[in-house]
Amino acid sequence: MAATGKPSPLISFIATGGGSGNLPIAPGTWGSLIALPCAAALHIIGGPWLLSLAILLAFVAGVWASGRYAAALGRKDPGSIVIDEFAGQWLAIMPVALDWRYYVVAFVLFRFADITKPWPCRAAERAPGGLGIMLDDIVAGVYAGMLTLMIAVWLGLEPNLPSLFG
Repeated sequence: MAATGKPSPLISFIATGGGSGNLPIAPGTWGSLIALPCAAALHIIGGPWLLSLAILLAFVAGVWASGRYAAALGRKDPGSIVIDEFAGQWLAIMPVALDWRYYVVAFVLFRFADITKPWPCRAAERAPGGLGIMLDDIVAGVYAGMLTLMIAVWLGLEPNLPSLFG
């Protein structure tokens, strides 16, 4: 992949999660950690619907920005891209967004899935460009969210998923 120059400030801002991907040592972990209070704020302001919308917007904007950011740097998936961690971490939190005690569980399970890349995470990251950058974290977020939800239900928490039926 040939570098095309420096990414624009907007692309950099989106791809690096507001610059959090530029923090030293383990930028993906920093991105996931910073995503936690963002998820809480989104949920407090607009409930599960706003958090769901933010996940969708982060994914769409992330595919666009991360693909362009990576191309500008001439790298397949630079570590400083963390918009994928935001979207994946938010997915992992979605079922338990009302109860901050499960944020730690969702964080640990998401980081584990993101780092170990169980099937089909590894296959998903082979998709081209920004889609591959984002998709493996979406799959990891789904895994972590399902496991977090199972743990929460097992411990007696009612799930916090948007209802289509009121």
